[in-house]
Amino acid sequence: MVTLPEREEQIVRAHAGLIHRVVLACHDRSQVPDLEEVLEQAENNGWVQLVVAIRRILDGARGEDLLYGLDDEDRVVVEAILGGIQDPSALPDPQAGADPAMAASGLASIIHAAGTGQSEALQWAAQMAEQMHQAGGDMTRLSAIIRPMINGERDRGRLTRGMGEQGRQLVDGILEELARLERQ
Repeated sequence: MVTLPEREEQIVRAHAGLIHRVVLACHDRSQVPDLEEVLEQAENNGWVQLVVAIRRILDGARGEDLLYGLDDEDRVVVEAILGGIQDPSALPDPQAGADPAMAASGLASIIHAAGTGQSEALQWAAQMAEQMHQAGGDMTRLSAIIRPMINGERDRGRLTRGMGEQGRQLVDGILEELARLERQ
């Protein structure tokens, strides 16, 4: 995979599965119906502009005009899809996943902002919790503790009850970042 700045690399790693599915569907049109279900779910979760761009890619668009109107995260995903179509060796490793340290920082920022009453952050937190719940495993458990953390719960034992090691590490990272944010 091409070396990207750290934030962009994290975005690509977090969306590696989607990136692969879109590139595969561009090369094998029989994959489009399965991908369409994923796109509908993404659209329902607020990723409207990204889904519009992906559908345009599936229809054959490859120009830079695909990037107009996209936020930074969507732009990175679309660029990775286009790069993967041109050069499959540029595709991210779908098994790598996102770096938990960066995920913890991002989650903590949203939880902190939601805890201060920022309505947009509350909406993001609700969307994240819904997506996590659907992922299963520790992510389902994490989805259940977002609201308590927004409300100020910081007891590690309570928050990590029933989680595996990876889930506990993620919660530890969130709690560390929340503590840092709350000291500011």
